[in-house]
Amino acid sequence: QVQLVESGGGLAQAGGSLRLSCAATGSVAYINAMGWYRQAPAKQRELVAEINLDGDTKYGDSVKGRFSISRDNDKITVYLQMNSLKPEDTAVYYCHADEFVWGPGTQVTVSS
Repeated sequence: QVQLVESGGGLAQAGGSLRLSCAATGSVAYINAMGWYRQAPAKQRELVAEINLDGDTKYGDSVKGRFSISRDNDKITVYLQMNSLKPEDTAVYYCHADEFVWGPGTQVTVSS
């Protein structure tokens, strides 16, 4: 089984930055894609960013140019660097592995 441990959420001001981390443990040998989705109150969960073993990335339209995802394959950890934060980035951010295993979520709150 795979377990995901997220860290790095919290409070930031608009225009500021935060960095999220997600480490996978357990049966990690078969993980390909890892990434983040987010869900704001009364909204559907949406893609934030994703990266596969080859380093190919995918971003949600609302974060392109502001967020950057990277991956350490030795540590089986993905990082989400969030810059130029906006209040509308406020949400619970969920890490996933192949959209099959999900982390518990970490709250990101951006104040105006």
